[in-house]
Amino acid sequence: MYFCKNCGEPYMTDEAVMCVKCGVAKGQGNNYCHNCGKPLAPDAAVCLNCGVANKQAPAPDAKSKLVAGLLAIFLGTFGVHNFYLGYTGKAVTQLVLSIVGILLCCVVVGVFIVMGVGIWGLVEGIMILTGKIDTDGKGNPLAD
Repeated sequence: MYFCKNCGEPYMTDEAVMCVKCGVAKGQGNNYCHNCGKPLAPDAAVCLNCGVANKQAPAPDAKSKLVAGLLAIFLGTFGVHNFYLGYTGKAVTQLVLSIVGILLCCVVVGVFIVMGVGIWGLVEGIMILTGKIDTDGKGNPLAD
């Protein structure tokens, strides 16, 4: 039996994909041990009760935090980093806004659109590199 890492409630079956008590996806959260259900210290790497690792290890095909951050800083205006991470909706929004801004470049509004999306990408790049954004579009942790 496994426990919800967010609220500590036991899952009814191992096949459960989400906690029926708090609605969080299975494996998400850092408040409780998934093995024994005991509370965890903030940012604990190991449960002090049962010794099981708390941090979810990056998948072998995990996206790189450094690559995502650099893509955001240098190509964030076009949403390249969000395509890389699997946030397709946000990426398409950034790309469309940039194209519209470039087409309207002779109008002052177009310049502000492109600058705004560029700042958006820069901020997301900083957030990725500092760990504020630490998962890809599927919820998998980014590799360091």
